[in-house]
Amino acid sequence: MSVDNTGVRPIPGPPRPYHFPDFQSVRLSNGVEVIAAPVNRLPVATIRLVIDAGARTESSDEAGVAALTASGLAEGTTRADAATMADEFEQLGGSLSTTATWDATQAATTVLADRFESAFRLLAEVVRTPALPAREINRLREERLAELLELRSEPRGLADERFAGILYQPTSRFSLPEAGSEDTVRELKASRCRTWHERHFVPAAVTVIVCGDVELGRAATVAEEVLGDWMGVAPPPQAVDDSPRNVESAIHLIHRAGAPQTELRLGHVALPRHHPDYYDVVVMNAILGGVFNSRINLNLRERHGYTYGAFSSFEWRRDAGPFSVSTAVATNVTGAAVREAAAELERMKSGPPTDGELALCTSYLEGVFPIRFETTDAIAGALAALRVFRLSEDYFDTYRERIRGVSAEGVMRAARAHLHTRQLQVLAVGDREQIAQGLGELGLGTVSEVPA
Repeated sequence: MSVDNTGVRPIPGPPRPYHFPDFQSVRLSNGVEVIAAPVNRLPVATIRLVIDAGARTESSDEAGVAALTASGLAEGTTRADAATMADEFEQLGGSLSTTATWDATQAATTVLADRFESAFRLLAEVVRTPALPAREINRLREERLAELLELRSEPRGLADERFAGILYQPTSRFSLPEAGSEDTVRELKASRCRTWHERHFVPAAVTVIVCGDVELGRAATVAEEVLGDWMGVAPPPQAVDDSPRNVESAIHLIHRAGAPQTELRLGHVALPRHHPDYYDVVVMNAILGGVFNSRINLNLRERHGYTYGAFSSFEWRRDAGPFSVSTAVATNVTGAAVREAAAELERMKSGPPTDGELALCTSYLEGVFPIRFETTDAIAGALAALRVFRLSEDYFDTYRERIRGVSAEGVMRAARAHLHTRQLQVLAVGDREQIAQGLGELGLGTVSEVPA
C-alpha cells in the first residue's frame, strides 16, 4: 500500500449525482392522502401519519395542547391501554413515536415489511381513537411543568424560552414556547386535549406516508380498508400573527446574580419557509453563522476567544419564524461579543461574500444533503416536510442544483433584504451589575430587564 507523504491535500472530485427516491400519491374519497416511496434495499417499512395541525392552530390560552395531545396518543386507545399498545408495537418489532411541531402532529413506526398491514392498523388506531385518559394527561402535564422549571434554572434553556416573547407580539401564539408556557400548560386538562383532537384530527387533514418495501397500490388498499370510513370536516384555515413586537433595536436583560458567563441571543422575526429567497438565505446564513468556519464563529471563537461556539439560524415555519444568533460568553466580554456579532450582521450586508466562502458553504450544503436520507424513516420525514411546508414535488431533486446556483450577489441581496439590523433584539441572561453598562454603551437601544 502506497502512502502519500507530500502533505498536499487531495482535490475533491465532482459531487456524485443524487436522485431522491421516487414517490407517488393517491387521495382517498374521504380526503386522506396516501404517499408511497418504494425503497427496496431492506425489507422494512416506515409508516408516518401527518396531521395538518400543530401549535400554530392553538389559541394563546391553550398553548401546549398540541404537544400534550401528541404525547397522550401513546397512552392508549379506546380499545387498549398504554401497556397493551406498547406490547403490541413491540410484538411487531416496532415502536411508537409521536410529536407535535408548530405546523403539524405526527405519529410513526418502522417495522418489517411483512408486518406492514398490522402496524398500519395499530398506528391508525392510535391516531383515530386515542383514549387520552385524564390520569395520564395529568402526569404528562406535570412532566411538562417540571421541564419548564428545569429550563428556567439553566441559562441556555431560559434564553431560548424567553426570546420568542421578545420577538413577537404579546398576543401572538408565537410569543409562547412551542409546547406551551407554565401558565397555559397548568390549565390544560384531558377534556381540552380530546376537544382539540376531535376538531383537528379529520381525514382531510391527514397524510399517510409509507416508505420502504411497500408499493403504492398495497399502501392505498390498506389505507382504504383502515381509514376509508373515517369522517369529519376540517376547521377553516387559521392565521397567526407573526408580526414583530419591536420595530427598533433593543436590549433585554435577565438578571442572574454572580453568573460567570452570559447567554446571548440576537435576532428578529424573519421570513416563512415558502419565501422565494429561501435558497439565497440558506447559503447566506451558512456563511454568516451556519457552519464551523462561518464568519460569526471565526470572529467570536477563533479571533477573539470569547466563546466555544457561536452560530446563527433561521427557524423555518409556514409563518415567519425567528432568525437568531446564539452563543454563551464570559461575563466580562459580554458587550464586546454583542458588538462583534452585530458587526458581522452589518458586514454581511455590506458586500458579497468571497468566492472561497461561497464555494465552501455551497459545497457543504450540497454534499451533506443526500446523507440526510439514508433510512426509510428519514425519507418519510422528508416527505412529511414536503407536505407540511407545501413544497414542490421536485424539491429534493432540484435542491442541490438550486444551492449550487446561488451567486455572491444573491447572498448579498438576501442579507440586505432579510437581516433587519435596525430591528435587532438582544437578550442577555447574566449578571446585571457586570453587564448592563457595557450593553447600554453599544448603541443598540435601551436596556430593559425581563423577569426571570
